[in-house]
Amino acid sequence: MSASKPQESGEVRIEPSLNKNEAEFIDGRRKSVLQSLKKLQIDCTQDEVPNIALLGSGGGERAMVGLLGSLVQLQKTGLLDCILYLSGVSGSTWCMASVYQEPEWSSKLETLKDKIIKRLSGPKVSWKEAFAKLKKYYYEKDHFSLTDIWAVMVITSFVKEIDEHTLTEQWSQHSKDGKVPFPIYTVIDKKCKHHNIGDPWFEITPHEAGYSLTGAFVDASNFGSKFHKGSKKNQQGEFDMLYLQALCGSALADEVEIKKLLWQNIKDLFQQKETVLEEMGKEQNEMRLQASAGNFGPGSGENLPGLLNLGAPEEQDPNSPATDECYQVLMQLMDMNLSTLTGEDTSALDESIRTSLYDLTKGQNPPMLLMGPGCAADEADKTNMKGYSLNVCNKLSGWIQLWPFDAWTSIIKCMNQWTWGRNHNFLHNVTGEAVPSILQETETRDYEDAGLLLNSPYFSVLRKERHIDLIISLDFSEGDPFLTVKEAAKTCKELNIPFPEVNIPQGHSEVPMDFYLFKGQNTPTVIHIPLFNMVNCGDKIEAWRKKYTTFQGPYNAEMITDLVEVAGKNIINNKDSLLEEIRAAVGQKGSRR
Repeated sequence: MSASKPQESGEVRIEPSLNKNEAEFIDGRRKSVLQSLKKLQIDCTQDEVPNIALLGSGGGERAMVGLLGSLVQLQKTGLLDCILYLSGVSGSTWCMASVYQEPEWSSKLETLKDKIIKRLSGPKVSWKEAFAKLKKYYYEKDHFSLTDIWAVMVITSFVKEIDEHTLTEQWSQHSKDGKVPFPIYTVIDKKCKHHNIGDPWFEITPHEAGYSLTGAFVDASNFGSKFHKGSKKNQQGEFDMLYLQALCGSALADEVEIKKLLWQNIKDLFQQKETVLEEMGKEQNEMRLQASAGNFGPGSGENLPGLLNLGAPEEQDPNSPATDECYQVLMQLMDMNLSTLTGEDTSALDESIRTSLYDLTKGQNPPMLLMGPGCAADEADKTNMKGYSLNVCNKLSGWIQLWPFDAWTSIIKCMNQWTWGRNHNFLHNVTGEAVPSILQETETRDYEDAGLLLNSPYFSVLRKERHIDLIISLDFSEGDPFLTVKEAAKTCKELNIPFPEVNIPQGHSEVPMDFYLFKGQNTPTVIHIPLFNMVNCGDKIEAWRKKYTTFQGPYNAEMITDLVEVAGKNIINNKDSLLEEIRAAVGQKGSRR
């Protein structure tokens, strides 16, 4: 085990202090920062070294590439080595996941940048690789949700790889002497966000995962495992970096647009009929071999009898008419869900599905009928499609329970129930007033993209134990380029968290500059840098915004290179201003001693 890898604990930690492994790393990093400040002609003692956090907002691939371009120039100007924490939301976490693959990446960013651009502009992950990864998630995870689908079908289309390393594995290659900033990935608790109670801010570091403001954490390697009353009961394997990127980056657009994208991607994946039937044949052969040998693999024992007794054994050949009919029903069901979203007539699809289900079982008494509230064709709208889809899937599940058919029906159920980021709740039934009751009540919690609440990870670095003096906020958001900092200020005021006043000059939301400074008494200083602005884009800000929208397909090599350059200009053009505020942070820290 690497010295920097956390010691695994099966207990929940409820206290506001930093994890001891993080604290040790930060001590080493601060020593490294001191040497970097001296190279920049900034004289200070070890105690005067300011704690500087770099934030990357969400924004899909635009944020990923924008953060990459910014990091490259921060390294060239010598400023990257002054950063203590690097925290991201959504698309920025995709960049973080990529750069932290490389040991001590901050010293080799130019080469790493070229490597990442080549990958991002290269070929997509193949269907067979996607199928194999989906199968792993489906069988190895306790809770299968749309986040797993999103990882395999959407995230891979942008990042062009399946990264199966875990966060703790990735971090183990980084030395303890502080050669890189400490990474913090952020998501939110869906229920806390929707009910506006409890603590929605959830952070994931190489050592711990938990609620930032509540101060309730579990070892990162145990996030997803089953806990009861603060103690681990069942271990689940640590999630990999592909899943982490999906967990952090699942809010590319509004819900309707996401649903359209997902339904189409699911349809495209399962339209590979030969692959689907081939996988079914493999699964059936494996089950028969296990049954004949009396050897049931992990997780398969309780399901195997059902898999071998499907109600119509003579028709379980993957090439049988019944299997083909079931395949067509599921394809039509996806078309019906897509048509419902776009407002198209679904009556013909409904009639075909009903006929197919009846024909499949007309030898039975009574035959299978599609019934239940909200199933009439003229009522198949966005509201009752949920019940309709679940009805169809439940009926088909009794017929075919082989991979990938069983996963397919589960995916459709997840789509209609809109289940994202479901994991065991490590705070289930814990005791103590420190944890809000809403976080103790349920056995599971759902986590989602923090951009759905605040598109920048302010609350991960605003934990008072991190003692942040200076925040550099790189904003890659779509829409109002100041929304994140304004919302952070508003929320901090409500929660009594020190944060400077934020006043934006009139007209700057439409035509921003490239550097904004917010200061206050006994608050961290905040530097806010919008991606597209008058300085790096001139009078073509709107053209840049239209060229790089959040909800669009992956960028080509030219688009990526151009975006890396324009984002980098924000650092080059503001090097002196950034240095000035770092000097000021040193002075403020010294005056408080």
